[in-house]
Amino acid sequence: MDNHERFMQAAMEEAKKAAEIGEVPIGAVIVRDGEIVGRGYNLRETRKDPTLHAEMIAIREASERLGGWRLIGCTLYVTLEPCPMCAGAIVQSRVEQVVYGAADPKAGCAGTLMDLLNEPRFNHQVPVVSGVLGEECGQLLKDFFRRLRKKGK
Repeated sequence: MDNHERFMQAAMEEAKKAAEIGEVPIGAVIVRDGEIVGRGYNLRETRKDPTLHAEMIAIREASERLGGWRLIGCTLYVTLEPCPMCAGAIVQSRVEQVVYGAADPKAGCAGTLMDLLNEPRFNHQVPVVSGVLGEECGQLLKDFFRRLRKKGK
């Protein structure tokens, strides 16, 4: 197993924590020098805060742990392609690479709907690796929403 898959599996473990508490199962980890320095999973519903996406939480944790807002040398692994808000935070925090699992045709801003991570007018661009364990990441979301629909009937 390569490093991308290993760290995506760690992000998937975070996503499962979200699912356990009824949140949309999206998870993220930030890695520097082969070590996870930030973790996060969706907490929007639980904390009634629209900014508490997995990526945002992982960025905050990594910044605190590393003692600064510039996440130079860091790679962010996330189970679902980042939305506009998260893409903006990724650019602003100077993350050096993003690796995501499932594409997001409704809000993906790492190349699917638009590509904010590589917008040349910004002062920082972020290389992207897409589709790492994409089927598995997508299945977490499909299973979650299937259970939700069943519960609603």
